[in-house]
Amino acid sequence: MYDVAVIGGGPAGLAAAIEARRNGIQNILVIERDRELGGILQQCIHNGFGLHIFKEELTGPEYAERFVNELNELGIEYKLDSMVLEITKDKKVHYVNSKDGFVSIQAKSIILAMGCRERTRGAIGVAGTRPAGVFTAGTAQRYLNMEGYMVGKKIVILGSGDIGLIMARRLTLEGAEVKIVLERMPYPGGLTRNIVQCLNDYNIPLKVSHTISSIKGKDRVEGVTIVQLDESGRIIPGSEQFMECDTLILSVGLIPENELSEKLEMRLDKVTKGPYVNEAMETSVSGIFACGNVVHVHDIVDYVTEESRIAGRNAAKYAKGELKTEGRLVETVPGNGISYIVPHTIRVNNIENKVDLLMRVRQVFHDVRMIIKADGEKIREIKKSHLLPGEMERVSLDIKALTCKNIAKLEVEICEGEE
Repeated sequence: MYDVAVIGGGPAGLAAAIEARRNGIQNILVIERDRELGGILQQCIHNGFGLHIFKEELTGPEYAERFVNELNELGIEYKLDSMVLEITKDKKVHYVNSKDGFVSIQAKSIILAMGCRERTRGAIGVAGTRPAGVFTAGTAQRYLNMEGYMVGKKIVILGSGDIGLIMARRLTLEGAEVKIVLERMPYPGGLTRNIVQCLNDYNIPLKVSHTISSIKGKDRVEGVTIVQLDESGRIIPGSEQFMECDTLILSVGLIPENELSEKLEMRLDKVTKGPYVNEAMETSVSGIFACGNVVHVHDIVDYVTEESRIAGRNAAKYAKGELKTEGRLVETVPGNGISYIVPHTIRVNNIENKVDLLMRVRQVFHDVRMIIKADGEKIREIKKSHLLPGEMERVSLDIKALTCKNIAKLEVEICEGEE
């Protein structure tokens, strides 16, 4: 019997497990399917991590190392090369590995921290044969940074997600020619700082409202056909352009790893594809919590850490029978211009000082007002000069805003123009 079982040993799982220990839980098990702890951070050798949490700039492995070291210092048990097959609603976890075989454990509370995976070529439906030289950005990153393999010499990148932008710079530094980055939306998908540092600083062109219609090549990629898209996302006739390359890298979005969540029949958000969570990061299944990219895709790992600490703290409370399950619920509703909001519900009794609302906008906005409404009545207004779907927004609300009235619905919307 374990008090807390954590599924996933990446940045979310490590932070959650450590926080559970800090909150009085001794019997913790972390289950990781890879050969080492740290998750995706181990292949992210660029800097820019830790500015919020540690107030200094770290590489991905350095950021992960701090949590791995703390996990070991605290004596938290973990299993590597272990695949979780199933989680039951009564909080049994079934996993397998080559050393122990099939193992079934019972936990008082469970934290889901499985992260996310990349969309592949099959998800975007590009015509052509199946030649070598087509990689997702994360796969190319692992080959180059961890396995020591160069993936190509003449590169086209489809999609302007953060990993794709970072790989454009990384491949350039390794001597490859990154010919172009294409984005089917009319705006970039990654952080502004990555557009500047990874593309502009290296004179790598970015074309928005462009995509690839076909891939040419039998044994190896020989080139791609680039097309321009209109406002409706349809190909503009006559815009076809062939570009020679030997490698195509796809950075076309991330999907939370939620096969285990689906088996549990927990409620999932249609936009994020992750589970509905409340202020404690508890899912619709009692005693099962979720955090990090398995809930919604984050752009900054420091936010993953902060969110995971909430999950770890509350999973500890649940295991000790201290988490409040009664009281008034406030529903968060994405209004005009907002794609989603996390958490989805707020149990007011569990909020000590403030609650952070994390969200993304649907499109690019300039000089707008972000309005927060309680049961239709405006309680706060924030002026924003620039909003991008690729950059997550965070709004902190004081507990007083939720307790001043018996509100049932909290809505966030974007308003353009002056009031």
